[in-house]
Amino acid sequence: MPVQLNHTIVHARDNRESAAFFADLLGLDITSEWGPFIAVALDNGVTLDFATVPAEHITPQHYAFLVSDAEFDAAYEKITTRSLPHWADPHQKHPGEINHNDGGKGVYLLDPTGHAMELITVPYGGWPQR
Repeated sequence: MPVQLNHTIVHARDNRESAAFFADLLGLDITSEWGPFIAVALDNGVTLDFATVPAEHITPQHYAFLVSDAEFDAAYEKITTRSLPHWADPHQKHPGEINHNDGGKGVYLLDPTGHAMELITVPYGGWPQR
């Protein structure tokens, strides 16, 4: 079997709030709750397992998601309708904008815990030539 990422734990101030924010933004489902975890499944079988931890144990992380144009547009509609702060760049120098890197669309925003979320429609460097 090839090596695959199965799941990762995402530290949150409130696991339910963060899982619901993420699932709603990207049109995903909360798939399970067990122990301290609330899981959101991605289309490639990976789950993000949100766990409530004390604030002093949270180090903001960066999570980048490759999405379709339709998924991006739906998420961006939610971002703008809800007036969520967002940027075209990871250094937050272009607020309220998206980027068009590699011929696609991209945006950065923060989740309720302060993790950086990036949505892109084309992988870095563009699609491989076939």
